Amino acid sequence: MTPGFLNILCVLALLLCVGVSCKKIEPGNDPNFTIVKNSDKGFKHFKKKVTVFEIPIYAAYKVNDDRLLHAANILAQYLDNDEDGVVDDKNVHNALLCAHAHLIFWNKESDIRKARHPNESAIGQDLGNEETVPAWHTNGHTGEFDAALEEVWHLITSAGYAAAYPIAFGEYAGTTLCNAMDIARGGQFTSVPSAYPTGAWYTYNDETCEYECMATEYIYWAMTSILGAQENRLTDIQTEWDLNTRSLVENYDPAIYTLLTNPAYKLPNVLPDGSYKH
Repeated sequence: MTPGFLNILCVLALLLCVGVSCKKIEPGNDPNFTIVKNSDKGFKHFKKKVTVFEIPIYAAYKVNDDRLLHAANILAQYLDNDEDGVVDDKNVHNALLCAHAHLIFWNKESDIRKARHPNESAIGQDLGNEETVPAWHTNGHTGEFDAALEEVWHLITSAGYAAAYPIAFGEYAGTTLCNAMDIARGGQFTSVPSAYPTGAWYTYNDETCEYECMATEYIYWAMTSILGAQENRLTDIQTEWDLNTRSLVENYDPAIYTLLTNPAYKLPNVLPDGSYKH
């Protein structure tokens, strides 16, 4: 084999490496979490990974590193709200691990279809690069909302609380959560009604969202309103949710307020801001 031919092979190999499998992964500058190169089965497309309390966040290569680390901090703050380095509710954490809970952080929505967890029963939740807005937390909670607060919480409630405490947080008719939701919607609707009854304050109208999904969205609206995330957003959210402050939830939806402030469940009482301080 001639030296010239060897040089050509080396160049081709280098180009292949740069284009496909040898992209450099930077660890980031977060004191608690490190971005590593991902090699987990089923997530070949997602080149980056951050692990938070054993829960992986898989990110496409073009996802912004700062946003990836921000999502990791949001997840940590939800699970360890007092930031003492230990998850607040071990039952919820165990449920998340049993469900192989994971976040899929995409740059393009088509990325989502490229995730295939080897365990078919694993529960994942997706989060988009552009919809993750760390600046929302430093600009007075105005402007484009940080969707990490929503999508990360969806994973924790659906894979964690619903399994750890099914009678209270199960996402099916008859649980404490869903009984409260039926009141908030003005009735028990297995699908989106043509019109919600007068007086309903939870009026989510996505027809692809069935009863279980409605429960997921309901606990998100209620919890983040109690924590203060929705205070400046009424005009943006009132087609779905009217009780955008803690006092409104407490006064008009006492059933969900009682559930979400019950100390037995160790739910968050401080809104995550993406700066986990442990």
